[in-house]
Amino acid sequence: MQSADRDHFFETDASQAQRERKAAKASNKHGNPVEMKSKILAAVSDPASPLASIFIAESAGYVRRVNLESSQVTSTYRGPRAPVTCLAVGGAESKTIFAGSWDKDIWSWDIETMQPRRKYSGHSDFVKSVITARLSGRDILISGGADKKIMVWDVDTGRRIHTIQDPTTTLLAVQHLATDPVLSTLDQLVLVCASSDPHIRRWKVTADGHEQIAESFHDRPDAERLTIEEHDTSVYKLLFETNDEGGDVDLWTASADGTAKCLARSRNFVAEDTFLHGDYVRAVLVTEQWVVTAGRDENVKVWDKATGKLYCTLVGHYEEVTDMVLLQNAYGQPQSICSVSIDRTIRTWPLAKTELDSLVKEIEEPPKSNSEEKSNDGSGEGLLTAEEEAELAELMDD
Repeated sequence: MQSADRDHFFETDASQAQRERKAAKASNKHGNPVEMKSKILAAVSDPASPLASIFIAESAGYVRRVNLESSQVTSTYRGPRAPVTCLAVGGAESKTIFAGSWDKDIWSWDIETMQPRRKYSGHSDFVKSVITARLSGRDILISGGADKKIMVWDVDTGRRIHTIQDPTTTLLAVQHLATDPVLSTLDQLVLVCASSDPHIRRWKVTADGHEQIAESFHDRPDAERLTIEEHDTSVYKLLFETNDEGGDVDLWTASADGTAKCLARSRNFVAEDTFLHGDYVRAVLVTEQWVVTAGRDENVKVWDKATGKLYCTLVGHYEEVTDMVLLQNAYGQPQSICSVSIDRTIRTWPLAKTELDSLVKEIEEPPKSNSEEKSNDGSGEGLLTAEEEAELAELMDD
């Protein structure tokens, strides 16, 4: 007779304690959890409703559109038979959702009709990152995979325009991609790549070709370095800070070395600020007031951007946090943070200081027992008499 019950198998004390801890933590309602049916591996904002809706990638092979206000799935996109690892919205008028998968393909669907569109095949290993852009009047899709390759696609024709690899150093599995909003033009993209090594690489990409950008040192402009190397190991996330004041748009990074960093454009992308999250950092978001980090330790941490000090820790997830989305109002102003996890939940956290303070106080308060709740309802029911308390004390001593 075979059994799938984990209690019938050998477990170390540490494994059992970890399982029990997560089971006890799973019932918490912090962040108003919306529960899905499988692990959530990535998320992106819904451009049609950036405050109330997101797209998520699930390990069961689905892409779903979730309304956070109603906690309902409003659209489900089917096709992949392997985990979906990354998402991007783009195409004409941002009407297409793209999804990279463990099946080595990039899938696409019409957002409103949920009908499948083109499938992009070419990678020989998992697709880890997808982004969209415009180049020389064409909608393009850029993908990065565990096969160490970056591919540039024409969205409309499905034709692969370029395959990019580092010609001089060993590029490991691509983890994330971003385009530089400052240096990119209508006819040239500056593409930034993070991988499973500490190196960040940049390329100039045009319709006709591509070339890697040689990096210079901040204090030695006459010397060159092949890559930007500010972390000790894998870099999982790249983010160019949105800046409405016309200042430098710096590059933010999240790494397996336990840190998130601000790489200053004015210093040729040398680390200017470091936020020590303490475990693998899978995601980083930045607002005018806060830096928010999340990762393997299950927590979402909010840092004061001006001082660099930890402001608060948002406890709710009970498995690794895989991604975060900034929820914005109609004017593009950040209103809240949405985090997703392999615990199958989506949780939403406020950004206003007063709301954060109230939430942290609620998180830190120990849960009330049934007897405490009864004693606080004003009826007096559930209270012990002096004799009953003495009898209970004797029983506890025995």
